[in-house]
Amino acid sequence: MTSIQPELWVETPAEAIAFYEAAFGATVLHRVGDGDDIVAQLGVGDAAFWVAATSKTMKRLSPRAIDGATSRTLLLVKDPDRVVRQAVAAGATESSPVGNEHGWRLGRIIDPFGHEWEIGAPLGAWPPSYAAREDRGHANAATAGNQLVKLITTVRPAPGRRPVGV
Repeated sequence: MTSIQPELWVETPAEAIAFYEAAFGATVLHRVGDGDDIVAQLGVGDAAFWVAATSKTMKRLSPRAIDGATSRTLLLVKDPDRVVRQAVAAGATESSPVGNEHGWRLGRIIDPFGHEWEIGAPLGAWPPSYAAREDRGHANAATAGNQLVKLITTVRPAPGRRPVGV
């Protein structure tokens, strides 16, 4: 089995766990520690991610510490409209209303800890087949592929740092 399980660094992990349970229906799969000195693995459907305390000595900063975010996480769900409403009711800020774009139904939120999330569902078979992309023409296929990468993984350097390779 192969998966990617991001770890979100927050000042108050216990609060974060409660938020993700209310916002996404997350369940705690594994938890070590007490109070806010914890590391926990959370599950939402078949997806998993971790929550842990920030650490200045280990240079694990929260988005609040840098006054911005360094990535966005895409959470695939059956009903993005419902999940975005649920997350906002739990304390998230809607940064982009749910709508149809790039072959997806998705909306964007910022959780109370500063982490950016896209909540979405593909509108058709995903990923599109290679043949379907070829039918749109080679240039359009390259553009569609680039848009997909931006939807799934958007990483920005910390303020004052240059992107890798620039």
